[in-house]
Amino acid sequence: MSEREQQRPYFFFSYARRDFEAGDAFVDQFFNDLRDELGRILGPAVQADELAFRDTERLRLGDEWAEKLALMLGRSRTMVALYSPAYFSSLYCGKEWTAFRGRVRRHHEETAELVSALIPVLWEPVAPGELVTEVTKIQWAQPDMGDAYARHGLRALLRTAQQDAYRQVVRVVAGRIRDAAVRRLAELPEFDLDAVRGYFPGPAAPAPATEPGMVRLFIAAGRASEAAAEGGSYAGGWYGAKPWHWAPFYPPAQPSLASRAQQVITNAGHTTTLEEIGAGLGEKLDQAREDSQVSVLLVDPWAAGSERYRAALREYDDQNHPVTGVVVPIGGNDPDGEREAPWAGVRGVFRRNWLRRRDPEQLFRVKVSRESFDTDLAIMVTVAQNKLMDDNLDWGDDGGDAFGFGPGGGPDMPGLTIPAGPPDPSGPPHSPSAGRGPAPTPNDMPGQRPGSHDGSVPLRGEGR
Repeated sequence: MSEREQQRPYFFFSYARRDFEAGDAFVDQFFNDLRDELGRILGPAVQADELAFRDTERLRLGDEWAEKLALMLGRSRTMVALYSPAYFSSLYCGKEWTAFRGRVRRHHEETAELVSALIPVLWEPVAPGELVTEVTKIQWAQPDMGDAYARHGLRALLRTAQQDAYRQVVRVVAGRIRDAAVRRLAELPEFDLDAVRGYFPGPAAPAPATEPGMVRLFIAAGRASEAAAEGGSYAGGWYGAKPWHWAPFYPPAQPSLASRAQQVITNAGHTTTLEEIGAGLGEKLDQAREDSQVSVLLVDPWAAGSERYRAALREYDDQNHPVTGVVVPIGGNDPDGEREAPWAGVRGVFRRNWLRRRDPEQLFRVKVSRESFDTDLAIMVTVAQNKLMDDNLDWGDDGGDAFGFGPGGGPDMPGLTIPAGPPDPSGPPHSPSAGRGPAPTPNDMPGQRPGSHDGSVPLRGEGR
């Protein structure tokens, strides 16, 4: 067999160095098991050194590692990408993924043949909002890989010794490699990997605040007396004497939504206040921003269009409050929760913001479920705080070019259909560093104490 043919491995193993250095041997085990399984199904005619390329095994003393990676990305028949939070934070994983994705696209454009040669493997779960659009276009799971894999990732199967489930995933991935390799993906000409503009990670976010931040909560919700007077089925179970007694999720549970929101915020290391939405809301939000505070509106969809709150919420919708978020929950299994009536009221007061409800910025969230409330609120607070920090930073006059976007940001890879810059990442920033401080206690609300927080921020773009 020619030297060139030996340099066409069946798969290029793309992984994050941080996953490999995490203190266990699971990455090694998966690589070895996958290579062995592939060798088994291909048979003895295929030599062992044809099966896979991995930088730790195939780079020799004195090799130019970036040049060798580029060579193998251009020649390997498939690429197995080990998806994890560390993977999508790695500069060179982003370059490898983008280069191989461009190769697959180029082959499709030139031959009209679509080869599924980029094979993702879920190593550790990644929040959907943290994935750029281009990544989400490629399926990373299928039914015969099992539910445990799809929910928890392959590393969890290894950690919990679920050998049957793990072996099934290895067999499926090896089969995918074999099937894609038969299609003979066209090779790439020589290129400079350092010049590739990866789809991820995105531009570095401003450093999170090291001091606890103030988050002002404003609530619009019904009262038990009003619900009873209107003949509503929510009296007693859903509402109390005050708006912050409101418990929207079905079945009704304590703590109330306002109390739960304060717990989420204080557990993230911030302090919080709570008050009812009323006249002068816009001025209060402006003052909060002036005082370097972010705000969140908790809005009951059944009360949004009521006379008590309609004017204040419409005023908010007509103004610009970039560091304020809105959360409108849904009752889940509550039989009334899916009715259209309350959402017509929400659309009526949030006519402009309703159009933003699917924005990746995640500052206007409607139909928020019990299961997603804590996460959605934490993300919203972090996004608002980062926007607040942007107000005080001078980004210069270079626009996006400082991060490699747009004209003049650097060369594209020769011969590949790769955009000059990655799409805007839709994922949320990570939680800010912790601080400690007493949470102000609003009237009629139990006091909240900030919880602990480790303040760690994942590294971004440091090597692999």
